[in-house]
Amino acid sequence: MAKDTGKLDKLVLEARKNAEKRAQGYREQALKLFPWVCGRCARTFDHKNLQLLEVHHKNSNHDDNPPDGSNWELLCTYCHEHEHSKLKDAQGRASTESSTTAATFNLFANLKDRLKNKS
Repeated sequence: MAKDTGKLDKLVLEARKNAEKRAQGYREQALKLFPWVCGRCARTFDHKNLQLLEVHHKNSNHDDNPPDGSNWELLCTYCHEHEHSKLKDAQGRASTESSTTAATFNLFANLKDRLKNKS
């Protein structure tokens, strides 16, 4: 069993290294192509705080990295997180809407009759 765990750990480590290497490549390209400004809030960055500027993939595909940068935009950490939370929220709503039925309770049913009875 320890032998299998070792193989899995090695595989996971290699996958992480490859992902980091790929990310470093497109990040460096994006930082050369675009001004160091958040595309949402317009916060500016310099060498001291550049780690807070992230590359966002417009189509959410991290493997789609055209050399012209057409699938990227630079976002600060906060705006990048907000962008991804909007996507997750939209996906969550789409999946729950199709799996649940509409509410059947109508708060205003017979309202006219109820108001007449109070008069």
